[in-house]
Amino acid sequence: MKLKPSQIRYIAYIIVDQLKQNGFIIYDDKIKRDLVAKVEKVITEDLMVEDKLNEEVRQILEKYRDYMIREHIEYHKMFATVKRKLIKERGLIL
Repeated sequence: MKLKPSQIRYIAYIIVDQLKQNGFIIYDDKIKRDLVAKVEKVITEDLMVEDKLNEEVRQILEKYRDYMIREHIEYHKMFATVKRKLIKERGLIL
């Protein structure tokens, strides 16, 4: 994940505050912490999608490591290709 938990929490607070200021949500300040925690969870889960995808691509490429070396295929190019293919197949938005 590219963001630290403290950065995610900060973003979540900003989102909740902006939603309230723009009249999209109404809440009592007593539940603000719960709202922020829920937004934090959603952001974290969304960021984890790409992390999990990257790990899956690494595992796929590990199976073809010897072949890629023999054929002089650059790892980073193949990584990007496989990742794009999986994104398209799964309809992911990253």
